[in-house]
Amino acid sequence: MAQLYFRQTTVQQEFQAPLSLFELHQQIREELEVAFPESYWVVAEISQVSPDKRKGHCYLNLVDKGDDPRGALQAQARATIWSTRYQMLGRYFEEKTGQPLKAGLKILFQANVRFHELYGLSLDIVNIDANYTIGDLARQRQETLKRLEAEGLLTANKELELPLAPQRLAIVSSSTAAGYQDFIHQLENNAYGYTFSTRLFPAIVQGNEAPASITKAMALIARYSHLFDAIVVIRGGGSQSDLSCFDDYRVAAAIGHSLLPVLTGIGHERDESIADLVAHTRQKTPTAVANFLIDKCREVEEHVEGLFDSIYMFSAQLLRLSTDKLERQSLKISNLTNTYLQEGREMLEQFSRSLLLKPKNFLDNQKHQVRDKEQSIRGYTKDLLHLRSKQLSELSVCVEGIGQRWLHFKEQDLSKLVHCVETEAKDKLKRSQLAFVKCSDKIHYCAEKKVSTAAHQVDLLETRIQANDPEKLLLRGYTLTLINGRIIKSMGLIKEGDVIETRLQDGRVHSLVVNLDTNDE
Repeated sequence: MAQLYFRQTTVQQEFQAPLSLFELHQQIREELEVAFPESYWVVAEISQVSPDKRKGHCYLNLVDKGDDPRGALQAQARATIWSTRYQMLGRYFEEKTGQPLKAGLKILFQANVRFHELYGLSLDIVNIDANYTIGDLARQRQETLKRLEAEGLLTANKELELPLAPQRLAIVSSSTAAGYQDFIHQLENNAYGYTFSTRLFPAIVQGNEAPASITKAMALIARYSHLFDAIVVIRGGGSQSDLSCFDDYRVAAAIGHSLLPVLTGIGHERDESIADLVAHTRQKTPTAVANFLIDKCREVEEHVEGLFDSIYMFSAQLLRLSTDKLERQSLKISNLTNTYLQEGREMLEQFSRSLLLKPKNFLDNQKHQVRDKEQSIRGYTKDLLHLRSKQLSELSVCVEGIGQRWLHFKEQDLSKLVHCVETEAKDKLKRSQLAFVKCSDKIHYCAEKKVSTAAHQVDLLETRIQANDPEKLLLRGYTLTLINGRIIKSMGLIKEGDVIETRLQDGRVHSLVVNLDTNDE
């Protein structure tokens, strides 16, 4: 009877009703939960990021290309960062790496394996190691720098000569960017009244489309390079983190090939981008670029003013020498005139005594001529001295004006210095507050992770206990064979003539052992 029973059980299992797709997926989910109870650290590349702005979740498509130079996919999977965790991980990753989660980045993340009956396999990301991404970005950066150096583009733009007063500017930026507006406002409202000629070549300056857009603008400028003194690449008013486009080889190569000096002001506070390293001159912000250009013009003006000052000093010195010489000449002329007059008087007296017969009118006429010449010489000398005195007064007024202007500029410099000190202090306070918030968030996250891990382990233990429940085994079509209330685990526990009990899902069967067949027979 036992043999017959076991054969019947085998036949029943062979012709068991098929599983539904839901039941199959349910069993797969249960097996995966048992096989992968813990979280795992995984390396993958992000191929797509889809934040859910309404619910706050973040959905990612992950791929693995291995070491295949063609970039062929070896594996791909879906991943999810739930809203509460995404708020923390997204902010942490962006602060640490300087850019948000986006396509093309390689990440090292900790995830739980999940299987849903409707959506299939997915990964629940619970943590991300930002240091791994920083290392991968650094590797890509070094490869780009080595390539630029090998092609001679790393220092090509720095070797170009920047004009003394660059006032014809080709600008690569977005027309709606606040940084572009600040740059134009700073140039047009400079304190010295300098005039700049600017032309905007619109480009996208952040995001995945930025490298191609900037390269296109640079190529357009190259066609009209004879119309400009320099190129200005600026951005601002958007996210300060999405600056990876300025580490792109295409942007750096376009700057290296440029026939004009390139000035950058892309607001990169963390460190220098590759575009900054290749450019002729790098400034932190668009406003700083504008101030640099204004200062260049101011240096030229000061140089010219210095030349004028030298000319004024030379003129004043020449005037003093001329005045002294004129005074000496006037004195000499006066002495000569007096001598001449004295001699004339003596001669007249002699002539008057010797020529008593000459008409008196002739002598009076000669006296009048002598007086007229004397008055003419004295008047000319007086006018010349007055003219030189007037010129000296004008020079003193000019020197006084230049001095007041210099003092005004120094007061402005002092005000700027005070503003910089205040700004630095505020920035330092803000960074300290951010560090405090980050530490508190990290402590909160660690506590939540501990609680979540413990709860998950409890759920798994409960699932295992339920899976091993004998009642559930009976529901799946299995049977239990007992003798005297004990489960039979070996042939050695029964002999011919024993009565055994078989438990099924819906009842019990008692059988008499007629024959025993072991596996060895």
